Amino acid sequence: MKHARFLAGGRIQHGAVSDDGTLLDAAGRRVHEEGLVWLPPVAPPKVIGLALNFADHAAELELKTPEAPALFLKPLTSLTGHKSPVIAPPNIEYMHYEVELVVVIGSGGRRITRDNAYEHVKGYTIGNDVTIRDFVGNLYRPPVKAKGFDTFTPLGPWMIDRDDLPNPNDVTLRAYVNGELRQEGNTRNFVNDIPALIEYISDFMTLEEDDLIFTGTPKGLSHIYPGDTMRLEIEGIGALENPVVAE
Repeated sequence: MKHARFLAGGRIQHGAVSDDGTLLDAAGRRVHEEGLVWLPPVAPPKVIGLALNFADHAAELELKTPEAPALFLKPLTSLTGHKSPVIAPPNIEYMHYEVELVVVIGSGGRRITRDNAYEHVKGYTIGNDVTIRDFVGNLYRPPVKAKGFDTFTPLGPWMIDRDDLPNPNDVTLRAYVNGELRQEGNTRNFVNDIPALIEYISDFMTLEEDDLIFTGTPKGLSHIYPGDTMRLEIEGIGALENPVVAE
């Protein structure tokens, strides 16, 4: 099932998306697009990011693949929904998208083993880890400023149930800008697969329901500008679309 969260009629609502793409509220009634605001499909306690989890992405940045998962946290204020604008600050040189498969935690816990990691997964969604490369480097590690601006974490449009993506470690990811394919990869090329990430993170941090784990992006970065439209697609989930606007 595709689980959605949205603002309509002046209140936050939960619903679902049917096979034909119709948005339904919790009572099964059709929700019309007029006045609709898509929200991130879950409201997470925390957002955990992962750098350099594709070797080809590390290579394009002329960096080595980390020996252990390179984690960072993204502020909740960076979250935004499908079709909402991503706001580009002024006077920057290099801002880019990052298409990522996002794991939504179900039952949380500590010291989860890789053998039962999927039992703790609620579902999956699409994330865009928008980044300003100007603020990535030795002086900006972890890259909080680079990835922490308001609106820099588009998420959605919906979350699918865990069992609706039977092999999340073998799905294709694509990013388009203004209809042009800019980025493409497959999660089978993860350096650290999903069970390994859950095991590693939960060894020192309690995972809670609706926590998000961004699993990394493949190669294919390029600059985006105000006026551009980003469309991120993940096989088996759908497409997340956001315009870029100037601050």
